[in-house]
Amino acid sequence: MTLTIHKGTNEIGGSCIELSTQSTTILFDYGTPLNLESTKLDFKNKKIDAIVISHPHQDHFGEITMVETTIPIYCGKLSKELMNATKLFTGQGLLANKFHHFEAWKSFQIGDITITPYLVDHSAVDAYAFLVEYDGKKVIYSGDFRANGRKSKLFENMLTQKKLKNADVLLMEGTMLQRNNEEFPTEISVENKIVETLKNTEVITFMIGSSQNIDSLVSAYRACKKAEKIFVIDMYTAWILEKMSSVSASIPTMDWKNVFVLKSYGGSYYEKIKKNRDYFGDFQYRLFSNVILLDDIQKEPSRYYVKISPWHIEKLLKKLDTSSANIIYSQWLGYLKPEFSDKKTVDLFKKLQENHNWVYAHTSGHADLESLKKFSEALSPKALVPIHTEHKDAFCKHFENTVVLEDGMPFTI
Repeated sequence: MTLTIHKGTNEIGGSCIELSTQSTTILFDYGTPLNLESTKLDFKNKKIDAIVISHPHQDHFGEITMVETTIPIYCGKLSKELMNATKLFTGQGLLANKFHHFEAWKSFQIGDITITPYLVDHSAVDAYAFLVEYDGKKVIYSGDFRANGRKSKLFENMLTQKKLKNADVLLMEGTMLQRNNEEFPTEISVENKIVETLKNTEVITFMIGSSQNIDSLVSAYRACKKAEKIFVIDMYTAWILEKMSSVSASIPTMDWKNVFVLKSYGGSYYEKIKKNRDYFGDFQYRLFSNVILLDDIQKEPSRYYVKISPWHIEKLLKKLDTSSANIIYSQWLGYLKPEFSDKKTVDLFKKLQENHNWVYAHTSGHADLESLKKFSEALSPKALVPIHTEHKDAFCKHFENTVVLEDGMPFTI
């Protein structure tokens, strides 16, 4: 079996890994690079038997539209729904790829390669690591994972899996290798910061964060409940929560008490819903039994924690006839930098920081160094290959069995 990391040895995001035998070639993830200057991959002239997606973040699946739609895409059932939501609500339409669904801990076969998915704790729901087996050889791809989220038991579960011990290669992400989570080590610490902000305010509060970061949304809802506030979401977030609730009854939706959908500034979202009526089903009708109007918010703005696009915040404040707000930033700080966001977005965030009470409350979706060490020690692979990192050479300082590869470099297992 041959391993080739096409992208991921020198950057975070845009991950793409190839594992191949003489008769089967599989890509694991095919993501859009986070760095705007990163070159994109081209597989138009390459035979690919299948693409396996670890989780529904764009930096891991965003480029699957670039391959022939006849190439099978393997992913979790919910992942497909969330990938479709991302593409649809960004104006790209539903994915035309041919999908196959796998289930956690159940092995499946692609050609002569056997794959077993393991559900992991990550900021994305339906996120997996993989055990890949061929002719007595074993490769583990960690995907993106952490040990500090609301699903941390999944991390502990991975450490006890005998089948994962002593693999020939462990491909392990290293996003947080030279960062730390000291300010907000867990989702509970994030929740507490939001509660503190909501309890001590006389103005409206906005949330900037991913609508697909389920732990972050749960933290927001729980904080609202503790602070006796009302959680207001946009139509896109309402749809995402609707889909996520299919896997857990503890995920808040627009049908829950003190959760409402903002009718204003939902025009572009609703147009996409109307154009895809069969896809959205009765959601498009139930939506309007759970809306809240700006007039309602204007009566007492401080009662509300509002999750909408940051592009609408200033417009909404103008409609409310106020210029004061708290803005809780609950996502990666990298998006504030020009390397990872376009100039308009960077300028917008800068303006919001200058004009309002800017509060940072976010914990990483990735394992810190301590968790990475714990993971590697428990699995005890023969070789550890860094991926999804900007500091691959630093792995050698912490992991004795590190093998550093470059993008495009074949490695025989």
